[in-house]
Amino acid sequence: MHADGLILVAKRECPTCAMVEPVMRQLAAGSLPFTVYSQDDPAFPAGVAGVIDDRELEHSWRLGIETVPTLLCLQGGRETGRAVGWHRSEWEDLSGSGGLGAGLPDSRPGCGSRSVEPGVPERLALRYGGVRFDSRAIRVAEDEDPVEACYDRGWSDGLPVVPPTELRVLRMLKGTSRSPAEVLGAVPPALASCTIEKAAVNAVMAGCRPEYFPAVLAAIEAALDPAFALHGVLATTDFASPVVVVSGPVARRIGMNCGVNVLGQGHRANATIGRALQLVVRNVGGGRPGGVDRSTLGHPGKYTYCFAEDESDEDWEPLRVDRGFSRDVSTVTLFAGGGVHGIWDERARAPEALVERIGEWLARIGFLGNPAHALVLITPEHYRIYREAGWTRARIKAALAEASGGKILIEGLLLVRAGGPAGLLTAAIGGWSVGERGSNPITREIGT
Repeated sequence: MHADGLILVAKRECPTCAMVEPVMRQLAAGSLPFTVYSQDDPAFPAGVAGVIDDRELEHSWRLGIETVPTLLCLQGGRETGRAVGWHRSEWEDLSGSGGLGAGLPDSRPGCGSRSVEPGVPERLALRYGGVRFDSRAIRVAEDEDPVEACYDRGWSDGLPVVPPTELRVLRMLKGTSRSPAEVLGAVPPALASCTIEKAAVNAVMAGCRPEYFPAVLAAIEAALDPAFALHGVLATTDFASPVVVVSGPVARRIGMNCGVNVLGQGHRANATIGRALQLVVRNVGGGRPGGVDRSTLGHPGKYTYCFAEDESDEDWEPLRVDRGFSRDVSTVTLFAGGGVHGIWDERARAPEALVERIGEWLARIGFLGNPAHALVLITPEHYRIYREAGWTRARIKAALAEASGGKILIEGLLLVRAGGPAGLLTAAIGGWSVGERGSNPITREIGT
């Protein structure tokens, strides 16, 4: 508890703080108790007695200082006002003193507080008790390699993971406005409760940046929708794995790849968002290969299977709109898919010929010969053929479903424009079983 009177938080390296050093001496000589907390030099300001050394920034953090100098007035142990930066009239009102800073400009903005420098607020919150975690803390011995410790505890998918320190998890949680204690649902097969905090732990291990976290949360929520049948997708001997498709402005904002090598390596957001979902299934739900995960062969997409939709062509109706969402929002669509089937066609010059070729492939990738779902990636060169003929998304979808001979259900046919600008090809990803015990595509809006 701070005593009544005036408190000033400052630092020597701030030009505005240095400029108002004479004002500090005026206030120190006034009738109100006056205390200075110095963020970088306890000898600053000169001529003021009792300067408190705040180089550890505890006081600045507890007072919520974002800019120096900041002058606060306390009455009855409570803050009754503050002035940020130098504004003569505000300082005179708070202090009840006139004639402050004769010869100085009437106002000047301050500088950023050391307590809000990048990475510092999280460290201060951890150090001074502003944060508590519900997850069990595991201490690693001083001579133990943290990365190897994660391997030893079974947290890895086979690739190195980022050790989830408290500081890293706290930074990840800053990527969303949602409460860390909020429960997203029960993760199969163990049906263990997954909170926002547990999701953040796994997003850290996957290598996500905090700005990716809302997309991770939307993917988890889609996976936990009963209609997606995550337990079945996990337990099947088939190739199925969650495919994450991000549609909307957030994809560009967080640097997702929707173009060249869209299903390949090299883009952090694509790689880590999909991986975070897989790690949640492994580490929260207990879905591990050889356990409930019974895929006979699996495929590389079980590490991560995530990409963004290319919306650079204004004529293209985005996937989220087809799924019933507004163009203004961003979404994640989750699809239970197997491997990628590449379909080359450099001869087709009309949509009908192209559809016939792709339909032949779609007829082959149905689940066990039964009607199935499919995800089709249309590259820009193939899409140009449809566009120049005036074909809409709806017409392309209907034609492909018909060309598959009924093997692909139109309600489960997802079309996504993606891929590099060169190459007359389309990719098809076959879905897993449909029906009462099968999996259905799920779309969720990406929140904040």
